[in-house]
Amino acid sequence: MKVFLTGASGFVGKGMVARLQAGGYHTVCLTRSGSEGKLGFDKNSPFIAEATGDLFDTASLEQAMQGCDAVIHLVGIIREQTGKGVTFQRIHVEGTKNVLAAAKKVGVTRFIHMSALGARENATSAYHRTKYEAEQLVQASGIPYVIFRPSVIFGPGDEFVNMLADLVRLPVTPVIGNGSYPLQPVARETVADVFVQALTQDASLNQVYETGGPAPLTYVQILDAIGTAIGKKSVRKIHIPLELMKPVVNMMEGFSFFPITNTQLTMLLEGNACNDGGLLYQTFSTKKIPFHEGIATYLR
Repeated sequence: MKVFLTGASGFVGKGMVARLQAGGYHTVCLTRSGSEGKLGFDKNSPFIAEATGDLFDTASLEQAMQGCDAVIHLVGIIREQTGKGVTFQRIHVEGTKNVLAAAKKVGVTRFIHMSALGARENATSAYHRTKYEAEQLVQASGIPYVIFRPSVIFGPGDEFVNMLADLVRLPVTPVIGNGSYPLQPVARETVADVFVQALTQDASLNQVYETGGPAPLTYVQILDAIGTAIGKKSVRKIHIPLELMKPVVNMMEGFSFFPITNTQLTMLLEGNACNDGGLLYQTFSTKKIPFHEGIATYLR
């Protein structure tokens, strides 16, 4: 099977390439013009190739996708850069629409799509609304599909856990609100594994899977687990009331160095845990990696 992969240079994409290569899949990685050869993959591998194209140029996508049987579409953003035209609507919706159009044109027979846990029509955040809109496009495309909705993804080189580790290393770690909001962190290894299994598992076709780790954790529990992983006996915390934090985020979110935006704050506070009774692990044969075990392999 020949697989077309978008988002290969990202955190999840790198794990996906490794898993595809291990499975013996011939993989074509979409590469922007000028970025050829910069993905860091083994150039001598018979399984990995690059194809130059643009998410917003369907002709280039069609050319890059020629001969592919399946698409794994990972491209997404967690933070907008409106001045550069990088918006949730453009990347999540328009980008997905273009990839689907090219996939239909070249005869792709399976579309594996990266959405997000919390995606829904009436979501408070534009991030989740546009993720849901992209799901609707996938489901209406006529191409057999599998949609995954991951919670926070962790693994070597991640942003979220490493950012929190920097906070935990401080003498006192700030916590927004009471810190009881739940997340269900899932290992990149697990995400890559179920995506690749979905390429050939017919039982998963035309389904949507909430994708989380073995158990939900509160934000405070996540901080404590990170503290243990880096060898800190206890994590001293200071809770910042939401009414004090929101004005700061409003003022600072336009600066790229500031670690959180209003959209991210909204999503964090509403929680991000699975509610489907563990359907993912009932459908796919994959290892359940507890958060504390997974982060211990790369945090120091």
